[in-house]
Amino acid sequence: MPSIAQHIERLPSNQIREITQAAWATPGAIVLSIGEPAFPVPRHILQAGIAALDRDETNYTPNEGITPLRSSFAARFAKLNGMDVDPSRVYVTAGAQQGLHLAMSMLLDAGDEVLIPNPGYPTFTMTAQLVHARPVDYPLRPEHGFQPQISDLEELVTDKTRVLVLNSPSNPLGAVFSEDLTRDLVRFARRHDLWILSDECYEAFTFGVPHVSPARFDTTNEHVVTSLTLSKTFGLTGLRIGALILPDGMGRQFNAVMESIVSCVGASPQYAAVAALTGPEHYIATAAHHYRTNRDTATSALKDLNVPFLDAQGAFYLWADMSHATGGDVRSWARRFLAEQKVAVAPGTAFGTNGEGWIRIALCGDRDELISGLSRLPRRSSI
Repeated sequence: MPSIAQHIERLPSNQIREITQAAWATPGAIVLSIGEPAFPVPRHILQAGIAALDRDETNYTPNEGITPLRSSFAARFAKLNGMDVDPSRVYVTAGAQQGLHLAMSMLLDAGDEVLIPNPGYPTFTMTAQLVHARPVDYPLRPEHGFQPQISDLEELVTDKTRVLVLNSPSNPLGAVFSEDLTRDLVRFARRHDLWILSDECYEAFTFGVPHVSPARFDTTNEHVVTSLTLSKTFGLTGLRIGALILPDGMGRQFNAVMESIVSCVGASPQYAAVAALTGPEHYIATAAHHYRTNRDTATSALKDLNVPFLDAQGAFYLWADMSHATGGDVRSWARRFLAEQKVAVAPGTAFGTNGEGWIRIALCGDRDELISGLSRLPRRSSI
């Protein structure tokens, strides 16, 4: 049997999926390891998708997505960020993950370097490797609230650096960038002539602070590619609807890459997405209240256990320091915790080496299960 490509052999396994699939196979397990919204999708969104099927809208759609959806994404982004966005700059993707792959495929040549947060979402690194680029970690440290530091980025830039990946609100951290930091990061990218690839999957969920898109400060419209999704905002994880907002003039390149990967996104999910973006937003309000309540519940539980954590300002995760219990190998500890306590949490090393000793707790599920799961965490003794 011929060998498969070496760069595929080198792709790391996704530790989030690893622990979650083990939990799904464990009867009675409490799953706090994956970010799956727990609310039913509003009926008007489902009806729009069903109506498209009833109309036999089952043919190819344009590479860049249907016009009503591009316009709806543009209108929402403009409303939230106080800036005009021409729908011609919006390109529909099969979820944010495909958008990430498309963006890196367009922006990176083989051997180019891409600056990736550590801790950060694991597919940032996996996707960079898939397109033969070199991921370079920039550190996010607890003493800085897990916020990027311009001085760290300056030390990592080389003549091969092409892309800076940003993620605010952050998965796994729940950290949210301030307006000043976001402006400084755009200035940094402009100074070094870098692309910013801004993952804004959780833009709808911040707690007491605003979400600030780097696109607001890209005054020349030359440096920022914004990645959006409806997976988290409206709980449409399985419909696979995302979008990229690109600078002017990149349509031909997008269409060529899209054609070579999946050609287009299905019509029915796109019409469901139009209904989500243009209809009532009670789902978002309900979900945001639930996530914030669960965050407050979880932080109270961790305080009672004397477990340090990052006070989440956004997304629906809590980042907790379990180093007192993990013995320097949080991945193995998470497996034992699942086997012994029937609770799955995502090990921090799923998100990079700087996650050693930490865990990510998903806040999007049932409150009673969250309380029960957290109560089984080992207490940290007082110093």
